[in-house]
Amino acid sequence: MMTGPICKAARAIVEITRAKLATASSVEEQVIEAFERQITIPADDTVLALQSALERLGAVFIPEEGANGAGVRLKFSRSVTRRLSTLEGEGGPVASDDVP
Repeated sequence: MMTGPICKAARAIVEITRAKLATASSVEEQVIEAFERQITIPADDTVLALQSALERLGAVFIPEEGANGAGVRLKFSRSVTRRLSTLEGEGGPVASDDVP
């Protein structure tokens, strides 16, 4: 299960504000802030909604393994992300562009 600090780290990695994460996850911005600051722990379904939204935005959550702690990283390297952004902005007909 994702923790508040991991949520904040994931948000920083994918470069998204709390307001944009709130929109993407349908979770109130104040709930996200309280979670990231470890003031409260939201219900499991709320945490899953946040994690799912962050994963759609390119975050990959790394589970805790033995002495290695849990973490988060980008699904794509920064150079691949920049190239994808460039390609998405080139125009053309609108179609599904989900990347596996």
